[in-house]
Amino acid sequence: MSAIRLLVLGAVRMHGRAHGYQVRNDLEYWGAHEWSNAKPGSIYHALKQMAKQGLLLAHETAPSTAGGPPRTEYELTDEGLAECRRLLRDAIRSYDQNVDVLSAAIGFIVDLPRAEAVALLKERIEGIEEWRKAVTEYYTPEDGPESLGHIGEIMNLWVHSADTGAEWTRGLIARIESGAYTFADEGDPFVGLLADDQENPYATGVPHPGDHD
Repeated sequence: MSAIRLLVLGAVRMHGRAHGYQVRNDLEYWGAHEWSNAKPGSIYHALKQMAKQGLLLAHETAPSTAGGPPRTEYELTDEGLAECRRLLRDAIRSYDQNVDVLSAAIGFIVDLPRAEAVALLKERIEGIEEWRKAVTEYYTPEDGPESLGHIGEIMNLWVHSADTGAEWTRGLIARIESGAYTFADEGDPFVGLLADDQENPYATGVPHPGDHD
């Protein structure tokens, strides 16, 4: 799974309707350009591609009163909302997602009901434990990686990654079950969006042709 689809769909959903530069600005505010493939070209390409796929509805807006060119605003279709939720659920439950995909999913996890988020995270732990068990059929951590030559370091890395991933996931489950954060249908959630007149302190400032689409 690519993180860009989830990030773009999630950002548009948070606004209701958003033009491409708003989406880019949001993702840069979240630092997604540093930890994912959410670069300007990828963002604008994803918007246009998902509009062609029927996941987004494109609206051409009138030129601004300041004389700027018209921009295309996007909103999720029913199919786009379903795809956004599918990507989110798959990213949370899957133990083998890249860190950028998991990071994107955690950014939107409060869009789900609390109980569902916990259930999906428990699925993730089950997957991690099954993967670790498969690795340790060939590698015994107690014997150390040297028992398999330097190749043993690969399996040692996998085991440590599994243990760390499971520990982090259990900690997140515990915090959620203890009442942390505001989930779907529980009230007003934390919204990490910039106000219209608020400057983005994390913007790259690098122009892109898609900024004015």
